[in-house]
Amino acid sequence: MDYATPFTPVSATIGGALIGLAAVILMAANGRIAGISGIAGGLIGPAAPGGERAWRAAFIAGLLIAPLLYTAFGPPIAVTIPASTPLLIAAGLLVGVGTQLGSGCTSGHGVCGISRLSPRGIAATLTFMASGAVIVFLVRHVF
Repeated sequence: MDYATPFTPVSATIGGALIGLAAVILMAANGRIAGISGIAGGLIGPAAPGGERAWRAAFIAGLLIAPLLYTAFGPPIAVTIPASTPLLIAAGLLVGVGTQLGSGCTSGHGVCGISRLSPRGIAATLTFMASGAVIVFLVRHVF
């Protein structure tokens, strides 16, 4: 199975800069960390004040609408996912469990935690990066 992916440093740099800019704007405007699991959890969790739900809903809406706009108006992209639906569901559930165990996700710990020099964010990021590397090695070379 071919696992090669095209790496485009320009689009990756622009994407990373936009993620960082969004995190800075959210912190400056609301004093909040741009951790997607926390934002989504606060949106669907126990009742939060109306203003809390509004910005969370807007943030999540932006995450959902942006790829739809790109698909509608951008150049076509070919996406191939070499995994079965049950495997993708299991992976999604494991990510959800991991965000609960780690008290955050890659965006909260990796983007915002490291930039704030948070020891917990750095430790969490090192843990999930190492775990991901081990799993990729096992899947590609052992199983």
